[in-house]
Amino acid sequence: MPDIHKRLKKIGFGAARGSCYVSLGLSLIALLAIIIFVFVRGGGSISFQLLFGSYSSAHPSILPAFLGTIYLILISLLIAFPLGLFTAIFLSEYTVNDSLPIRIIMVSIETLAGIPSIVYGLFGYLLFVTNWGYSLLGGGLTLAIMILPLIVRNTEEALLSVPTSLREGSYALGSGKVRTIFRIVLPAASDGILTSLILAVGRVVSESAVLLLTVGMVVNLVPTSLMSAGTSLALDIYYFSYMGYTEEASATSLVLIILVLILNGLAYLSSYLFARKKGNYGR
Repeated sequence: MPDIHKRLKKIGFGAARGSCYVSLGLSLIALLAIIIFVFVRGGGSISFQLLFGSYSSAHPSILPAFLGTIYLILISLLIAFPLGLFTAIFLSEYTVNDSLPIRIIMVSIETLAGIPSIVYGLFGYLLFVTNWGYSLLGGGLTLAIMILPLIVRNTEEALLSVPTSLREGSYALGSGKVRTIFRIVLPAASDGILTSLILAVGRVVSESAVLLLTVGMVVNLVPTSLMSAGTSLALDIYYFSYMGYTEEASATSLVLIILVLILNGLAYLSSYLFARKKGNYGR
């Protein structure tokens, strides 16, 4: 009987492992299929006119969308990342998670993270558009509110993953709490923090519902200020598909994928250099 139980347990573990491998393989196949499809359909449509030319109905350009996307990334991250980082530090280093106020805060953060983006878009429309009109600033502020729970949650998890022994060793050497956080804990959690930053950037560049209600989808004008209406690469994909510019839509999708890959590469490179400078904490 014990041998039969061991064999059944071994078979169960093998089946579970095989299911994991099959699921991983199917996920990778789906991802590669999407990437290859976009590269094949959009690679031949990329041109200097599409990337940097002046917009016209006969020859569309994504230059306004590219600049608008960069502005939206900068605005949203400059506001949401510091707030999210210091909120995560407060929750992980200065509070007791079992207390009622902290549990309420955590539930609120989880709730905000699960709200559909169209609700954030409606909020941004009522708060910013009705007062300022369509603008990149209003879209960036709305995106900052939307990605704030994402940054807080992932950054807190990164900070909590730092071993307690590192903190205790710093305290034993005479360092205070603030010095320990900024010289020991944050460098050790740098990989996780940058991962949260990558996820936030990916959410910004892929968002369309929020921007449709806040920036106005003005595809033919280069923004001249933060108060100008504008567009983004995700909105241009929607616009080109709706208007029948299938080749331009495919090319814009390819540019968006390349932009995300570049941002991810820069983030991982920064994480490696930062960890190496700080003595490879957290690796």
